[in-house]
Amino acid sequence: MSGIVSVLLAKTLTSSTFKLALIAIGTFGVIVSAIFSYLYFSTIAYVHSRSDRAIMLEYSSLQGFYERSGRDGLLALTQQRMADKSFSDHVYVLADPSLAVLGGNLNVWPPTVTATSGWMEFRAPERLSNETNRPLIWAKVGTFPNGDRLLVGRDISDLDSFTDLMKAAVISGVALIFVVAAVASILVTRRTVGRIEAINATSRAIMLSGLDKRIPLRGSNDEWDRVAENLNLMLDRIETLMGEIKQVSDSVAHDLRTPLTRMRGRLEKACHGQRVAKDDQWLIGETIADLDAVLRMFSSITRIAQIEAQARQDAFRMVNLADIASEVVELYDAAAEQDGTDLTVVGDREVLVNGERDLIFDAIANLVDNAIKHGRPGGQVVVTAEKIDGKPVVSVADDGPGIPADQYEHVFKRFYRLEHSRYTPGNGLGLSLVAAVARLHGAKIDLPDNSHGLKVKLWFSAPVK
Repeated sequence: MSGIVSVLLAKTLTSSTFKLALIAIGTFGVIVSAIFSYLYFSTIAYVHSRSDRAIMLEYSSLQGFYERSGRDGLLALTQQRMADKSFSDHVYVLADPSLAVLGGNLNVWPPTVTATSGWMEFRAPERLSNETNRPLIWAKVGTFPNGDRLLVGRDISDLDSFTDLMKAAVISGVALIFVVAAVASILVTRRTVGRIEAINATSRAIMLSGLDKRIPLRGSNDEWDRVAENLNLMLDRIETLMGEIKQVSDSVAHDLRTPLTRMRGRLEKACHGQRVAKDDQWLIGETIADLDAVLRMFSSITRIAQIEAQARQDAFRMVNLADIASEVVELYDAAAEQDGTDLTVVGDREVLVNGERDLIFDAIANLVDNAIKHGRPGGQVVVTAEKIDGKPVVSVADDGPGIPADQYEHVFKRFYRLEHSRYTPGNGLGLSLVAAVARLHGAKIDLPDNSHGLKVKLWFSAPVK
């Protein structure tokens, strides 16, 4: 079990999906980090700016008071400020030119503050009231004309803590996003790899055992299920085609065995028997007839293959189904008369369709030929070309024995022949050629109920004007 898990994990970590996920995570992480950094520095700058404005306002106020009331007045004012709870976070220091503290809430001048003016950040040299630690001070320092120095600042320990919290929150947020994104990527990648492995496993099973295996569906109806459905449909089609190839091969072998056996028997008899000119002529004639039947079979197979191979429709033109049907009836009129069949054509005078005339002619001719051969002796065959709901339709109907409904799907397969048809001439390729022509033209083959006999309809698409 652990081996399977390790293999699956290895495939997950080396898959292209996981690599793309890492690239996405990296890009997303850089963007999120930039956003969080902007928020962090913007917040800190905003808080600092508010503190700076408050300090500068207080410094300016004290500076003006010093200029109006002197050193003693300023000392009195700072005492008032320190006694006011609303200024509890403020720091005031007034020192003489020698940096001896004259007043304020610091007893000594901060040793790290050496500049005569400007902004300073320093750790207080002593604890302030109600403080357990030395606070961090942000202050404005200035020097008066007589050399006295004034320091006005604020305790920014809370701001420093807030900055640390912001920094920790940003780092934790970015780290959490990376962790969640990494876990999600692994899960998504494992799901993808699992579905691909199911397809690979089915492919290997097909290569080993045959086309009866299918890719399992999970019922989620997602894109993977749709891919599996399409692949299964493709496998169904391949299995059908392989079955048709086998059926064609068996049928060709079966249909060729009889004429070839007869030809061999005649030739062997002629080889060992006495030569008689009349018998030789009969032998040659029968052999030629059998060879013609074989050649017709291969010609039909080749013709069907050529039709099915035509992927383009460059030769399509606007043709009249009624004219083609009339020509087919005229061609088969003599054969129908010889068989005692009444062959007629009815319908509209103009039924236009976009297609290849020769192929449509072959399809109708095969339907008429089948109707004459397999219909009732002395019966009726009716060819109809008409428009139904704007669609061009050609149909061939006879009053013969017809085809059982359960055989409708099989009669268009190559070499397929009903049991009662095996005693009539033919090779079972006529309706296969009709089906090939219909597929090429996008036509639908319909076998409606004809009461007595068989009726085959070809529904063509309405021509685009």
